[in-house]
Amino acid sequence: MSAPRTPKVAGISPTLPPPEQTAPVDQLAAVQDQLAGWISDLTSLHDLTERLARTTGVDDAMNELLAAGATLVGARRGLMALAPVDRHGPERTVGLGLGRADLGQIETVPRTATSYTRLLDGLAPVNAPRATRTSGTPAPGSAADGEAEDGPARGREGSPGGTGGNGAGGSGASGTRGRGDSGGGAPGARPGVAHPDIATDPALDPRHREVAGRLGFGASYAVPVTAHDGTHVGAALWLYDEPAEPNARQRHLLDLYVRCAGELLARHLEVARARADVAAVREELLPSRLPRVPGVRLAVRHRTGPLGGGDWYDALPLPEGALGLSVGGVTGRGAGAMAAMGRLRASLRAYAVMEGEDPVAVLSDLELLLRLTEPARSATALFAYAEPATRRVVVAGAGHCPPLITGPWRTEYAETTLSAPLGMLACWEAPSVELTLRQGETMLFYSDGLLHRTGESADRASARLRSAAVDAPFEAREDPDALVDHVLRTVLPDGRDRSDDPEDVVLLAARFA
Repeated sequence: MSAPRTPKVAGISPTLPPPEQTAPVDQLAAVQDQLAGWISDLTSLHDLTERLARTTGVDDAMNELLAAGATLVGARRGLMALAPVDRHGPERTVGLGLGRADLGQIETVPRTATSYTRLLDGLAPVNAPRATRTSGTPAPGSAADGEAEDGPARGREGSPGGTGGNGAGGSGASGTRGRGDSGGGAPGARPGVAHPDIATDPALDPRHREVAGRLGFGASYAVPVTAHDGTHVGAALWLYDEPAEPNARQRHLLDLYVRCAGELLARHLEVARARADVAAVREELLPSRLPRVPGVRLAVRHRTGPLGGGDWYDALPLPEGALGLSVGGVTGRGAGAMAAMGRLRASLRAYAVMEGEDPVAVLSDLELLLRLTEPARSATALFAYAEPATRRVVVAGAGHCPPLITGPWRTEYAETTLSAPLGMLACWEAPSVELTLRQGETMLFYSDGLLHRTGESADRASARLRSAAVDAPFEAREDPDALVDHVLRTVLPDGRDRSDDPEDVVLLAARFA
């Protein structure tokens, strides 16, 4: 075929050179492979980070990080140590494919001899005098140099952990052998520490090699886990069955993933600490232990919602061998509700000591205090004045659930008088009810959160509570601790008593001898 000619311009007919040859087919195929590799890596990272985002707590996120990291670097086992740099906790270690005994053996290795503990302590990696490229950043001019600069993972290596990946027994295409990555990397990159052949590495502690041989792993790779501001959260370690180490592409993908995981873990830590602080304050506002009063045995179970609530319980000895029992709750949730609950409970104790034999007077004084000092709040309360020697109980309630009496002869709700919650009326007053219990009977005092957590109507939830008490085995009826556990398991099955439901749960049992 003759070369194309352009039309004559101004009588000039120049001779044109033939067009350049198109790029070879194999070069186009290489570009397509690179694009396919990038898409595969991005898809894998997207799927893994989606799973990470669905975690609901610190332990869940740690387990997900270990599993995803094992997929990315081609390992089978691993562990992660959570150790916030501020030392305020929580601190824990979880394993992937490692039991408690295995983790215990690893912890017998001197702290300065293992890669992940050195990362936790901010120490230089073992055998690290020679600076190497940062995790996931190959040296300039190497075969993988363009991979880190031009895309997430160039080359014909497929998806993370797949063909071309470095699984157990494989060898890394580009990585640090027996030393930590450091220096020269991209800003913010997390340095990893690789031990590609633990058994033959003379720089490692003999105990390290001994434990590796006993547990059957031949190589390891560790990375620090940090938040976006560089605050250390912990360190993760993956173990290979045979001498191996991740290549540059795998390190780069792991670094991208650990960035997301570290930030999420830091947020989970903040939430866990906030909840722990709420629980600590809440427990300090409630009795640290129940009193011992002749003729009656007490037991209590208390579950607080994640935001903290205003429900309380109390049991206090009164003059002449009597006992005061109370449960109640203020409206609202959070720190304000807890503070109001603490004030009301303290006031109720004072009123009970002065005039506990008249529960109506106790609640009337409490209502006046609430109306004068906290006019924007209302509260429910139930107070019982008990004489264990005679098993006589006088009960008054203010908008609270009636107590449940259960024993060998009967299981029924006490007929308390209906009344409005405290702070709802200009002048609160309701008559009290006097009850006489039989020997071996138990009174159950509870908060409305116990009924609300069932998700059923008040009538159906009350019937469920009564059925749980009726079906209690003989051993549980004799022991109030066993009885409250049985009732909670029956009324709130499948761990609903320990879920993150916003409703507080109080269950107080008093068994009369």
